[in-house]
Amino acid sequence: MIMELGRPEPLRQRNPQEEVHVPDPDELVADALAAVRGTDVRQAERQLDRLMVGSGAADGAAAVDAALLRRLVRGVARLWPRGWQPADLDRLTTRRLGARPARLVRDAMAAQRREQAGPVPAWWDEQLRELAAEVWWDDDRNVLAGWSVREGLDRVDALRAAVDTLVLVESLPPIAVLRPPPGTTGAAAASRPGGAARSGSGMLDRVRALLAKAESTTFPAEAEALTAKAQELIARHSIDEALVAAGADRGDLPGGVRLGTDAPYAGAKALLVQEVAAANRCEAVWSDDLGFATVLGWPADLVAVELLYTSLLVQATAAMLRGRAERRPGSGRRTKVWDESFLNAFALRIGERLRATTEAADRAAAETAGPERLLPVLAARGEAVRERLDTLFPGVTRHRLSVRDAEGWSSGTSAADRASLDVGGGPPPRQVPGRPDPR
Repeated sequence: MIMELGRPEPLRQRNPQEEVHVPDPDELVADALAAVRGTDVRQAERQLDRLMVGSGAADGAAAVDAALLRRLVRGVARLWPRGWQPADLDRLTTRRLGARPARLVRDAMAAQRREQAGPVPAWWDEQLRELAAEVWWDDDRNVLAGWSVREGLDRVDALRAAVDTLVLVESLPPIAVLRPPPGTTGAAAASRPGGAARSGSGMLDRVRALLAKAESTTFPAEAEALTAKAQELIARHSIDEALVAAGADRGDLPGGVRLGTDAPYAGAKALLVQEVAAANRCEAVWSDDLGFATVLGWPADLVAVELLYTSLLVQATAAMLRGRAERRPGSGRRTKVWDESFLNAFALRIGERLRATTEAADRAAAETAGPERLLPVLAARGEAVRERLDTLFPGVTRHRLSVRDAEGWSSGTSAADRASLDVGGGPPPRQVPGRPDPR
């Protein structure tokens, strides 16, 4: 049987002039982000491997690094109109991912600041300076490599950290816009929080000195007396600022600052913010999921709240540690429960003391300036702050305080109550109501 064989197909050969497909660095980054956001761990690792390989070209790694930085800069820029400020982003990145990714975000903020067009307010650059966010590199293609060397990371870990940082930055929700961000209407004229308090810089220096002494002393009574004196100076300055502003034809609105309330004992820290804010004619809202409390008020009052909160947090922690050492042996309660009860009681008692000091200063000022002049001014400013609160936080809810350790509550109250903080001879502060939760 004779079979006719067909002609063999010619072998395909690559045309030397044909272009080989080179993976696009931006696509590699996008694929890696999508994989990390998903639930398939193996797929995420495969996409990370693709980032490692890059385009396969001689400069493939540098191209991937430049794409990562470009996307991170874009992500950072999108946050500014959504209410975020450099200090907020740095604080949250540190809280969620750690110090290393936070430093990478600072590099991205510095790169984004270099590209910003339009007016940039002074307080914005001040925040960047405080974070040491500056362009230290000559070529954007070398930023990630230089950052990994600084942090002591190999390339795999550096890429993983960069992708995780991008996922976080691109997932952040909008928050209240406290001040006009760069490039928007009003940004050039926007002052730093507390800008109106610059005229009281001498007073603020005295307050800082008093609070520094309060933090360093080992005598609780002395610490509280020093803090009371600082609050007295602050209250008097706030009244002076209010009277000056009332005599000027200005359309200012209350501003705001955000104060960190990180774990441990985030709720107790938020309570301390609230108490200090209330004593200084401000309102506070706690965003537990984001780890900060937003304080709304007039500039001089916001500066006061920030100074006092920072100092009192140091004092409360020191008092708590001393209280631990004084606990009865075999008390049987967990340290964490005791600590939390201590700090809650400390915050409430200190709040009452600070408010008593402010009220005494109000009475003294009313006698000098006349109640018919001072009281309407303070009432109008207070109403403006509450209106600002309702505008920015229309759905705010209240959180009920739970106290689970009677000994910790009693010790915290005593720690904040060892010295009289009354400066104007007013009535003694009322007892803090509360019944320990037996759970």
